[in-house]
Formats: sequence, C-alpha cells, structure tokens
Amino acid sequence: MSAELPGAEIAVVGAGAVGCSVAWRLAQAGHSVVVVEKTRPGAETSSAAGGILAAQIEGEEDGPLFRFLQRSERAYAEFAAELREACGQEPGYRRCGAFRLALDEVEAELLARAHAWQRAAGLAVERLDGSAVREREPALSSEIQAALWFEDAGQVDAQRLVPALWSACQKAGCRLVIGEARRILAESGRVAGVDVDGRRLAASAVVIAAGSWSALIEGSGLPVASVRPVRGQMVRFDLAPPVRSIVFGAHGYLVPRVDGHLLVGSTMEEVGFDKSVTDAGIRRLLALSERLCPELGRRPVGALWAGLRPACGDGLPALGPLPGIGGLHLATGHLRNGILLAPATAEVLAASVQGRPYELPAELRAARLAP
Repeated sequence: MSAELPGAEIAVVGAGAVGCSVAWRLAQAGHSVVVVEKTRPGAETSSAAGGILAAQIEGEEDGPLFRFLQRSERAYAEFAAELREACGQEPGYRRCGAFRLALDEVEAELLARAHAWQRAAGLAVERLDGSAVREREPALSSEIQAALWFEDAGQVDAQRLVPALWSACQKAGCRLVIGEARRILAESGRVAGVDVDGRRLAASAVVIAAGSWSALIEGSGLPVASVRPVRGQMVRFDLAPPVRSIVFGAHGYLVPRVDGHLLVGSTMEEVGFDKSVTDAGIRRLLALSERLCPELGRRPVGALWAGLRPACGDGLPALGPLPGIGGLHLATGHLRNGILLAPATAEVLAASVQGRPYELPAELRAARLAP
C-alpha cells in the first residue's frame, strides 16, 4: 500500500443522502469524520431519486419497516429545518399531500384493505371516489374509481438535499476524500481504516453507506450478493405541473416540484450495475403518466435518467454493527426509501458507532446479513 491519507476517528464510505446524514450527526457529536466518495457527494442514487416522503403509501402493511418509515417521516420537518439553519441552503422540503389511485376494481380492493388497516391503526387517511379526486385535481384521469388521500405526505428535492447535507457536513468539520474504497482494513479483530485506491486511511470506526456497491468492498465479511442494485428509470417534464399533489398509481408516480418540473417514476429492474435509460422503460413511464394524467401525453419530455437502488434479499434496510470486526457498521439496503429514511438511519448509526443504545427491530439490523 502506497502513501497514507490523513486519518480520522470515523470514516463514512459513501456520500449520498444516507452517508452524509450519518457523517453530519457524528460530526455534530464532536467526532472527526472523513467521507470517502468515488466522485462527488450525491453523484449516484440520491440525485436520481424522486424524494417522496410518504410512509403510508410505501408501507403495504404494518410491521417493522412501516414503523421505521413513519419514524423517519415524522422527523423530517425538524431535520430539514435544522439542515437549513446549519448550512443556509434550502433542501426543498414541503408537505403537499399524496393520492394513491385505483383505476380498476382490483386496485380499488387493495385500496379498501389499506384504508381498513390504516384506519384501525389510528392513521390519518381519507377515502375518496373518482369524482372527489378530480374536484381536487381536475387534470387527473376519468378512469379513477377510488383513491386514498394522505394529507401528511411530503417531498424533498433530492438534488438540493445532498448539496445541503454536504455543506452542513463541511461546516461541522467533515473532510471529503475522493477515491474508491477498495477494502476495509482490520487489525486484531477491529477496524483499522480503509484502503482508498491503494492508500491507507486510518480510522477506528467505519460506516459503509455505499448503496448498491456496499457488499463489493472487500474485508467487510458481507456476501457479494447480500446487496444488489435495482435500476429505476425516471422522466422529467419541464412545463408547469398539471397537479399540485403527489400522485401514486399501481405502477408509478407523479411528483410536482415547486420549480415547475414534474417527475415521473419509476421502473424496478434487476439488470445489475447498468444505469442505461431504455426505450422500453421510458415508454412504460410515459404510458403511465398519460394514463394518470392525460394532459401529460401532450407535453414535451425535459430529461431522462436512471439510478441504482440498493436492495437486500428481504427488501429491508440493513443498519448497525456488522459482526466479526469491531467498529464496522452498515447503512444500506434502503431500496427506494433512502431519502425518506435518511433522518432515522442517521439517528441509529450515530448511536451505533458511539456505542449508545438505540431502538431498531431485529429485522432491520445489519447482523442478519452476516454469513
């Protein structure tokens, strides 16, 4: 190994929304933190995200993941306000409400079940018929049979969030090292640092928050297949959005931005580390957008892109210490909820790294991935 990099108490591998949130919380607690990133903060999955904050839509049923999603969503207003104050930048957080639509009888039955269990759990949810939906959002499809309305749902602009998070990290004292984290270095059963492009970066604790690439870092003990990429293609329309609220259909969503853009997402494709935008994927999204909101069929497309979401085999996040190497922690597997889960993940990982107690169901703990 060649030249040694300036070390720190804690190294965070990955500078997406999750990695930056974890680094910020640890630096706020008084630790020296270095963040390792291949290119620039937010260059991969985070900047490709829709930024939807809607636990009641993402959670198909009550359980550990749903409760963790809710925990993070409830923390977001304070998290965004604190971030805004810390860095002086606007992360694009706002509550706008969200519809979940049913365009046929099968989807309507699924909505009825979701409405029943969420009402029984004491959650805020309103059931509407198609005409009531169109009174609120006249541009939506006449095919709508029913909908659920989630007043508390919101969004954050992912392309603003990560720059704001990184600015807050810098103001709290974090350093950035550009390079590829190749291997976790260990001595006597404990973390000793990270090999970054053949250079040693000394650290007494390491957090792997490298998204879909997390299991590819040698020395972690993770099976390579324990975290895999799931491609999501996206479309952006640049003219004034015809809807004010987030709109979910059975196979995708519409997200209106205050800057005048409208996002349409997203595919879920098992194609490995391939970020290509495909004709088939985009045609599916355009067909979806036109079915939900017919006016979009007459709008020009502004931009196309794709990102790779990190998925564990059970579809759940993997958070906290990894067994076998003292001081090694994991924060990945968020699939399509990385932006939403950033505040709660940062809270858990900050406690985990510092050896403080924290609440996290066993189903979401990283130890389950160890061979």
